[in-house]
Amino acid sequence: MAERAVFAVEKDANGDITALHNQHASWSPRLKHDAILDIVCDEHAYTAAWPDGRRTEVRVDHGPTGKYLRTDRDHSPRNNLADLPALSPTLFVAFGKALPP
Repeated sequence: MAERAVFAVEKDANGDITALHNQHASWSPRLKHDAILDIVCDEHAYTAAWPDGRRTEVRVDHGPTGKYLRTDRDHSPRNNLADLPALSPTLFVAFGKALPP
């Protein structure tokens, strides 16, 4: 199983994470649904890469609206994955990549 470092996320209007990003990787962006399948099927592991050099595992959790991606950097009940920088489609295109249709 390959490990994929995540440096940024994409969020919808409600703040829910919709994609994982690593501007240096050919797999990026990885849509939430696909990343969840990767993790559940043991195809790939994702780790959130923090500015201090630490990494924390991205895992799949279950909420009232279904499965979602999260990480627990500080052992609080909130989802620390949302603390990574948020990329908009415009910023991601600036990295030289096109968003999937």
